[in-house]
Amino acid sequence: MSLHTLAHLSDLHFGQGPAREAVALALCQALIESSIEHVVVTGDVTNKGRDVEMSLFLDVFAPLLRQGRLTLVPGNHDRIGDDAGRALMKGRRVAVEEHPGLYLVLVDSTGEHNRSYWACHGELTRRMLDEVDAALDAAPERSLVAVLMHHHLVALPVEGWLERMSERLRLPYSSELQLGRELLERVRGRCDLVLHGHRHVPRESHLFTDTHRPLALYNAGSSTELGRVRIFTHEGGRMRIAPRWLWADPSRAWGPRRVPVMVPAPLVSERSVA
Repeated sequence: MSLHTLAHLSDLHFGQGPAREAVALALCQALIESSIEHVVVTGDVTNKGRDVEMSLFLDVFAPLLRQGRLTLVPGNHDRIGDDAGRALMKGRRVAVEEHPGLYLVLVDSTGEHNRSYWACHGELTRRMLDEVDAALDAAPERSLVAVLMHHHLVALPVEGWLERMSERLRLPYSSELQLGRELLERVRGRCDLVLHGHRHVPRESHLFTDTHRPLALYNAGSSTELGRVRIFTHEGGRMRIAPRWLWADPSRAWGPRRVPVMVPAPLVSERSVA
């Protein structure tokens, strides 16, 4: 049994300027040179949802795409403008991809309201939760199981004045997904990772740590702002070492970084209480 590697990027925002695109190119090159087996990008690939921005991304990440080593889900920024994210999941809200030692459940957490720049909150429906349930029922026993989406499932600290204003006005601008806690209860014991983006500061939190299969939530942050990408190493369906960062700047190489660890409020639902 061999070790496998998985890289998690998010919020690249192609179209926001050449500096950001240069970092994306450097990150892609670092991933290729480090022989990372699979790469996931959890939304906001583009900045204004324009097809030309998506084309830039596809050009930069073409080597990984050609080799079948890249998986994407859309973010709210991908739905504005030309709706460049429309083709990422071919109209499906939940989909599955299998790779060596890896089982990915893709969730499109964007909604029709995301065609407006100012309505960036996500959307989950109970039908989508049922589809995630069915997908996890089919997961192989000895594969690492990860759920990918753009929006966050638990409350995160406020980042920036727009989010502060949203909280004061009680707008859903930056809120966690309304059915996020229910989704976490549904994946309990059947999933290892939930990977997302949307918020630009990387975070991590750990749930169900007293069970045989704990669940870890990781926000990648904005990979092109940070200039680094989180790498997971797994074998036989389990994480073997703590995640590490791979930097776009070769001089920084591999190395651990301190990232805020969140402690979400206890999950309580009818299922967990019963």
